This record gives sequence, structure tokens and C-alpha cells, in this order.
Amino acid sequence: MPEGKFTIAAIQMSCSSDTDANLAKACDLVAEAARKGAKVICLPELFRSPYFCQSQNADTCNLAEPIPGPSTGALGKVAKAHDVTVVASLFERRAAGLYHNTVAMLSPAGEVQGIYRKMHIPDDPLFFEKYYFTPGDTGFRAFDTPAGKVGTLICWDQWYPEAARITALMGANVIFYPTAIGWHPAEKAEYGERQTSAWTTMQRSHAIANGVYVAAVNRVGLEIDSAGGDGIEFWGGSFICDPFGVVLAQAGADTEEILYAEVDPATQEYTRRNWPFLRDRRIDAYGPITERFLDTK
Repeated sequence: MPEGKFTIAAIQMSCSSDTDANLAKACDLVAEAARKGAKVICLPELFRSPYFCQSQNADTCNLAEPIPGPSTGALGKVAKAHDVTVVASLFERRAAGLYHNTVAMLSPAGEVQGIYRKMHIPDDPLFFEKYYFTPGDTGFRAFDTPAGKVGTLICWDQWYPEAARITALMGANVIFYPTAIGWHPAEKAEYGERQTSAWTTMQRSHAIANGVYVAAVNRVGLEIDSAGGDGIEFWGGSFICDPFGVVLAQAGADTEEILYAEVDPATQEYTRRNWPFLRDRRIDAYGPITERFLDTK
């Protein structure tokens, strides 16, 4: 039978140009979540700085840091002091000129238990991530924690059912998606509601299709790049849903909040028994999924 219940937390926060202040705030929020009972705590994508991918500037790579490094050191102390696991998305400097968008999993011992490097890298207006990040080479990951097995993907990964499926097949009870997603302000009135609806629907579909808890963890605030322009209005809306896709907790569009939810492996067991999607998969027929496109002419 499944192991015991545990509480997770999703930290929705704004990010200023003061990287040290962002780290200090993140540490304080992790400590607050831990004091309120969370055992696995996730921060938003690239929380250490404003979302710098709005423009292409080689000097911005000075923000990158090694793993282990300053951020994991600071958050590791908090994790150890409160006996919690922390999911921290960082701009990783792997070597000179080689950078990744990386999650570091910090164990309750305060150590880097492992990393996941973002696999799907976008290249859209104001989201010029291909300029900064090398595609991940860790493969998809699920990590054993004292609370339960935790998977993590990052932002653009959240649109790919293959990524969620593989992470679930590795035994994850919950999949965290540290995220930085928002509106182009000029498009908000026309497309905003549809965009946020699609985003929420996609995460809930991962939960339902795989019988896992899902936590999408976004940032908030209008961030205007030093290069100018209208910036990005990050839409917040962080949420946690259960294996039925039921939203257990959801944050507002413009507030800093900590969300909490209980992960109950018995609920996961019940869901998968009654919606046995994993049982009925036709793994013998899925070979074409690895093709870029199928030309049937």
C-alpha cells in the first residue's frame, strides 16, 4: 500500500533587480512554508533575478552560477535547519560559455541531491531562452525524498505530455513545474484569458492523464527589461491539483503567496485503479512518437 501523506508548498513571488534580496526573500519564504508544515517546497523559475530572457545580452551571463554555488548554499542552510526538501530553479554556469536552466533538488541535509536541466527551450518574442540555455542532458528525473518521490520539469516543459508521462513512469507522486510565464501587455486584452486557460488546462491534463499531483509555480509582477519595451506581466495563478485534476489551491494573478496542499498517495492509488490509463497503455504501438513528423503520403 502507499506510504504516508505529506504537505507540499508552492511559492509565488515577485523578483527584483537585486539578486541578493531575491535570494534572501526566497530563503525567508521557504522557512515560512516549512514552519507551516510543508516538507517539499518549490520556488518559481529563475527566482534569483528578473526574467532576463526578454533580450539578448552576453553580459547577462554574469548572473549564472555553479551548482553547488551561492544560491544552493543559502537555501541548503534553510533546508537543513527546517528538515525540508527545496526545489530551486537556477541559471547554471556549467563551464565558460555553457549554461543551463536547471533545478537543484536540495535535501533536508542541505545538500544538492541532484539536478534536472530544462529539456525544452523556447525561442519566442521576449522569451529568448535559446540564446542563454543549452538544452538539458540529464533526461527526465524523479527524486526520492523523505516525504515521497518528487519529479520536476521547468516552464516550457509543461506543454509536453511526453515529459510528464516519463516523469510519472519514474514513480513521481507529484510533478513540480517552476515557471515564469506571463502576458505581453499589448496582447493581454485580446488573448490573455485564453492563454491562462490553456496553461491551466494543460497542467491539469498532466495530473489526470498520469494520476499524479501537479504544482505549477509562477512568479508575479510587471518586469520591463533594461533594453526597454512593454515588458512581461507575469500572470501568477500558481496552483496545485490532485490526480483527478481538482485544483486544491490557487494563487491570485498579482499577489505574492504560498500555496499548500496535502499529497496523499492513497488518492493516487485510488485514481489509478479507477482510471487505469497506465494499465491500458499500448506500449507496443508507440514507436512513431519518437519521429519528428510522420509523412503518410
